[in-house]
Amino acid sequence: MAKQDMDMIVDETFDGDGSEPRVYELGFHLDPELPTEEVKRKYNEVREFIAGKGTVVAEGEPQKIQLAYTISRQETSGRRDFDSAYFAWVVYEVVASDHAEILTMASANKRIIRFIDLLTTKDSARHSAEMREISMKTQERMEDPEEVAGAELDAALENVVV
Repeated sequence: MAKQDMDMIVDETFDGDGSEPRVYELGFHLDPELPTEEVKRKYNEVREFIAGKGTVVAEGEPQKIQLAYTISRQETSGRRDFDSAYFAWVVYEVVASDHAEILTMASANKRIIRFIDLLTTKDSARHSAEMREISMKTQERMEDPEEVAGAELDAALENVVV
């Protein structure tokens, strides 16, 4: 079943004429070969487009991640494989017609490798944003990996029998 067919099935499960705003989360991967400044600019373009159509509830700025599996995409210059990407997300509230425009924009953006758009709630979005902040603070407090490796190597060398 095509993605648009799935969207229509999901939209049909709700009562109303589509004029009532709903909360969605757009998660997307940006091209890992983009320079850092360009990644921020592309993310801000997506965010500003969404903000122009509705209300941004929560967001997660791009972070470079390793992908769980390789994503292959056919482009005009040939096939490209992606093992990493910049991941970002935006939770927003819009009416159905503006939601369709946001999906069209995400599909047309050549720097977005892959995206997912989910129906969610404001509470879930705020919780995700809080968890991200906690995660970022925890990562800042972690010890330097080189120091940990050095300490482990020293401990292992003490136990070596000559």
